[in-house]
Amino acid sequence: MDVGSHGWTVRTMEIGQHAIALVLTVISCLRAVSVGAPLPAVIAVSVVFLAWYVLGAVRAARSDAVVLAKWWLVVLAVIWLLMLVVSAEFIWVAFLLWLLAGHLFSLRIAVVFTAATYLATIAAPLLHHGAVSTPSVIGSLIGAVFALGLSRGYIELLREGRRREELIHSLEAAHRSLVDLQDELALTQRHAGEIRERTRISRDVHDTVAQEISSIRLIAHAEVDRTTDPHARDVLRQVESLAAQGSRDIRRIIAELTPAELEDGALPAALRRLLTRLEKESGLSTRLDVDETVPPLPAEVEVALLRTAQSALANVRQHAQASRVKVSLIDSEGMIRMDIVDDGVGMADHDARTRGTDSGFGLDFIAARMRELGGDLVIETNPGAGFAISATVPTRGVSG
Repeated sequence: MDVGSHGWTVRTMEIGQHAIALVLTVISCLRAVSVGAPLPAVIAVSVVFLAWYVLGAVRAARSDAVVLAKWWLVVLAVIWLLMLVVSAEFIWVAFLLWLLAGHLFSLRIAVVFTAATYLATIAAPLLHHGAVSTPSVIGSLIGAVFALGLSRGYIELLREGRRREELIHSLEAAHRSLVDLQDELALTQRHAGEIRERTRISRDVHDTVAQEISSIRLIAHAEVDRTTDPHARDVLRQVESLAAQGSRDIRRIIAELTPAELEDGALPAALRRLLTRLEKESGLSTRLDVDETVPPLPAEVEVALLRTAQSALANVRQHAQASRVKVSLIDSEGMIRMDIVDDGVGMADHDARTRGTDSGFGLDFIAARMRELGGDLVIETNPGAGFAISATVPTRGVSG
């Protein structure tokens, strides 16, 4: 059953309930008049009953106040008892009361209410005719049981429909999250690839063209002092000047090719800049510890660890209410581990953390990226005990 069919079923049941109320009241009126009940009294109690029923139906459509609905049904039952005083033919309306009782009351109270109204359907013929027929007793009992069972089944139908709606909504949310995660992964893979290529080109240019131009400049400068030919001296000075300009241009090109976040090629320096900025902007006390044995890392590993630090520090700033945060970069047997620990408020369930917009998909995305690189992301936290993140990744990385 999809959400649309569930809503259609609920509306159909409501319309059926209203139709039952009208039809049973009209039939009871006609039967009451046919057996000699006073017409003004029959019409009066019927109008009051239907008016009160409509008032409750309209109120229920606008509000979910269950307590008021229960008292509304109690008053409706009292009006029905007055109808029985006018004519025993109004016992037909009891079926509607049994339906409503099963829907509004708990099972125990609904059974008590149904039993009490069932006794009233037996007492009414005794009051007016001095006797009650066996078919009437059995028929009322069957009607009471059937109405109560039908209303309880309707409740289960509503609950099942709500469960299905919640399941569908959760599946849709999970699908959207998966799509976002895939987009973030693709973006980061592309970004890491760009960084690798730009880093490679900048190093190649530095190690080849830049060195050659520097050599040309040095040679030209040395030969200026050795030559006695004025024309050659001017040419060599021109060559030296052009080589100097070429070196400046090469340095500018290399600077533009180098990723802004890792422009000096060192993750520790990038982490230090992050902490310095955090300390200036938030007043937090920060500390960075780096093992001396941490080797140079591939671009994709540096980017993944830097993104982890950015996301974690953003959470510290926005949610942790911390006064101190410490970042450690540790060399551990072919693996690099980055620990980020704060002394903030922590939380009972880190899976319930808020995903902010400043860090994309946040730590869930970072964890997926760590796994893609052959590493892992571990989160430890308790209320009042701070928040600790440990990201581990191989020093070689894994091509994604």
